[in-house]
Amino acid sequence: MIEFRDVTKVYGNGTVGLDHVNLTIGDGEFVAVIGLSGAGKSTLLRSVNRLIDVTTGEIIVDDVSITKADRRQLRQMRTRIGMISQAFNLVKRNTVQRNVLSGKLGSYSTLKSVFGLFSQADYDLCSEMLAKVGLENKLHSRCDELSGGQQQRVSIARTLFQEADIILADEPVASLDPVTSQAIMGDLKRINTEMHKTVLINIHSVPLAKQYASRIIGMRAGKIVFDGGAEDLTEEQLQMIYQGEAK
Repeated sequence: MIEFRDVTKVYGNGTVGLDHVNLTIGDGEFVAVIGLSGAGKSTLLRSVNRLIDVTTGEIIVDDVSITKADRRQLRQMRTRIGMISQAFNLVKRNTVQRNVLSGKLGSYSTLKSVFGLFSQADYDLCSEMLAKVGLENKLHSRCDELSGGQQQRVSIARTLFQEADIILADEPVASLDPVTSQAIMGDLKRINTEMHKTVLINIHSVPLAKQYASRIIGMRAGKIVFDGGAEDLTEEQLQMIYQGEAK
């Protein structure tokens, strides 16, 4: 479970990223966050794994405060929170296998991380996770030889290999064509339902959010202005999220 308790984030230039946010996301939910650019979507997402430190308030992940975690605790908590971004964040000259295996470096000793000392179980799990996203035949391909959609699938496989319970996806389909976007969203939905992973995704496409998410959060100026099921998101509420007023 992820819980925001009266969380505010004010950047150094005075911009308010989050404005007294109170929010609870249950285990196994698929939640899409929508809103204008600058509404606070990425700030909300990145504060969950403390890539962004909040100004006030507290964020609890599975009954532990990530806000107050020390360096050791934070590293441990991050091993259970996967991150997918629109930029893929892959080492393009490395193989698919090597990129996926890097998903566990945060949980290994320094010596094992430096020398890439992976077990046979690691290699087997890597192949299994690639099969889940349809890339079992790309194990030894370099990532710069892959399409954008395939690269995003490598990123998803890396998160699955990490064995994270929570998947944060920051605009994962923003740089992809519509057909590939549908496929990637389908992969995330399948992972959510079949592997019982909690998925929190920022997305600009309202139709994709409504199609795949079981719950939608609408943000405007750092505040949550809508929180409900996809079927409850009306045109009037979209007007409020994107224009600040109802029709």
